[in-house]
Amino acid sequence: MKFTAEQIANLLLGIVDGNPEAEVSNLARIEEGQAETLSFLANPKYTPYIYTTKSSIVIVNKDFVPDQPLTATLIRVDDAYSAFAKLLELYQQFQQNKQGVSSLAFVGKQTALGDGIYLGEFAYVGDQVKIGDRVKIYPQAYIGDHCEIDDDAVVYPGAKLYAGTKVGRRCVIHAGAVVGSDGFGFAQQQDQQYKKVPQTGIVILEDDVEIGANTTIDRATLGATILRKGVKLDNLIQIAHNVEVGENTVMAAQTGVSGSTKIGANCMFGGQVGLAGHITVAQGVKLAAQSGIGSSIRENDVILMGSPAIPIGDYKRASVHFKRLDQMAKKLQELEQKLNSLTKSE
Repeated sequence: MKFTAEQIANLLLGIVDGNPEAEVSNLARIEEGQAETLSFLANPKYTPYIYTTKSSIVIVNKDFVPDQPLTATLIRVDDAYSAFAKLLELYQQFQQNKQGVSSLAFVGKQTALGDGIYLGEFAYVGDQVKIGDRVKIYPQAYIGDHCEIDDDAVVYPGAKLYAGTKVGRRCVIHAGAVVGSDGFGFAQQQDQQYKKVPQTGIVILEDDVEIGANTTIDRATLGATILRKGVKLDNLIQIAHNVEVGENTVMAAQTGVSGSTKIGANCMFGGQVGLAGHITVAQGVKLAAQSGIGSSIRENDVILMGSPAIPIGDYKRASVHFKRLDQMAKKLQELEQKLNSLTKSE
């Protein structure tokens, strides 16, 4: 399907600078643009490409002033990056607008399916499941008994939702994610063997939560593991049992949160951050990549780095000395030798 510059400008509330009838049928990076593709320019370092790109249409900020001739038609908007993101979202919705229940899907007993849903080949939906309107469940996904999936949620191929999991509106669960597997609960016995503690709780994902590929979220021992509204998790993250993650908190890949830890709203964790269990993290906390958190963080909006983590300013100052430890050790050894010589000479 093709769209004209005028149609796109109307959608983005932008202004056409060039040919309003210029057509595009695909999207491309500005440096890789071809005829009938649409690109955007937001980062100034990519400005040279706008003079050489073959893209038919480029979205730019309203204040962009070219200093060379252009071949592309421009669409001027207040914020080129946000406008292009909106376009990508619409494009994705168009590409993924699947509906219907495959004859090769399995649907259990007393399960309620909403209107306009998509259930792909070899997807499994258990007994007494509630699926809302316009939900998309892709091939080979598994939805266990008594799960609830609210309107407009998406479960990608191979994702697994164990029994009782509750998924809010517009949630996205990517391929290979496992939601609701047993928490790591074992009681050591007198003979040093371990006895499994039954994990009888559930996982609750509130509205607008996104779970990355191959991320795992454990069910609670009792009660619920909860990800509040707007939480975004990258790929390969581990959330342990009875953890609670506050609204709009985001975590990068390979972060691990141990059991019963409570994380506040609006936090940002870099990759490979590790948090001990049974601690509390205040609101707005930012943790740099590979930070290790062994105790509660009670101050809001702090930025920490290192393992054990300390304020990022202190860490950066200390890192200057880390690089010179070998030199400092040698200098200390020289001073000790001189001091010993002076002591012997007295």
